Amino acid sequence: MTENTLSQQTLSAATPGNEPYLVVDNLTVRFPTADGVVQAVSDLSYSLEQGRTLGIVGESGSGKSVSSMAIMGLHDYKRTRMSGSIRVGGKEVVGLSNNQMQSIRGNDAAMIFQDPLTALHPFYSVGKQISEAYLAHHGVSKSKARAKAIEMLDRVGIPQARNRVDDYPHQFSGGMRQRAMIAMALVNDPKLLIADEPTTALDVTVQAQILDLLQELQREFNSAIIIITHDLGVVAEMADEVLVMYAGRCVEHGPTKELLTHPEMPYTWGLLSSVPDVSADTDARLIPIAGNPPSLLDPPSGCAFHPRCAHRDKVPGDLCRTELPELLPGNRGPEHLKRCHLADADSIYEAEVLPEIAPDLVEIVVADTIENGATAGDDQTTPEPR
Repeated sequence: MTENTLSQQTLSAATPGNEPYLVVDNLTVRFPTADGVVQAVSDLSYSLEQGRTLGIVGESGSGKSVSSMAIMGLHDYKRTRMSGSIRVGGKEVVGLSNNQMQSIRGNDAAMIFQDPLTALHPFYSVGKQISEAYLAHHGVSKSKARAKAIEMLDRVGIPQARNRVDDYPHQFSGGMRQRAMIAMALVNDPKLLIADEPTTALDVTVQAQILDLLQELQREFNSAIIIITHDLGVVAEMADEVLVMYAGRCVEHGPTKELLTHPEMPYTWGLLSSVPDVSADTDARLIPIAGNPPSLLDPPSGCAFHPRCAHRDKVPGDLCRTELPELLPGNRGPEHLKRCHLADADSIYEAEVLPEIAPDLVEIVVADTIENGATAGDDQTTPEPR
């Protein structure tokens, strides 16, 4: 089964009348430069329904933000080569002009940017910027748009919103600017919200408030949310599904609990081992991923992670270096996809990786694996060949 076939099977399960609100199908993004072509995103496919949250994780340069900016139509098509399909609410957005995207941007889909201080215009008050976002999609008076801006600032927890609506971005704290960005993103009740590192550089207490706010607003508006982050704790708290990206490709994708407790890709193991555990021994050592992310001007052949992978010697022959693994179901079922040549990732994770990064969880994870194996045996189903 090829990767394209798998993608088409996943997407064909939903007809045009009931397909998920967001469908990304074989998205590829390239940036020609003087030094060569940057292969930013390659053959990326996923879907997201309203009311659900997808966490996209990976190191800097893995393609997380580039793929999400493609959804919003924020790339300069004169300097970008893009192929594949992106459907937002059934509308194809790849190839639309900037004018055509304006009716979708802010209305059907909105984005919270990583740094609100640079995303907000310094010459205009916060209230005016929120009002303009509302006026762009509604034929109302400026006074009604201003009232809407005050309402949204109040809704996201800005104290004395009526008095702060005319303040400029530099007069807001970091957490308040982030809340103002959320207010601007949600002023038109978008059905899709993309949050790019929404808690970067914020105090931990403010981070928790922002995440609670996003979840509360999702329940109110039934929005689909994509949260882009390096923080697996945020993903565990918010996301229904996780998509792990490396070198512009999806390397693992599945339900959050399943993926975080039974990861099947060595890169995901590395991400988990790099997370500090506040309950661990104070002498416990973090285990970083060896090496550096590859240059997307000249990605490695075969599996892009193989130069940094400590388990490539467990794959027969030279497959890791010469052949790109397909994104296929692993040992945990059809919803959990991995891009790896390892034949028995579960056993390696339980025997070698888990005892080193979370010894307290070994017995629980092994017991869960045995239980799932017994259930699979009772069902008498034949696992799909890998």
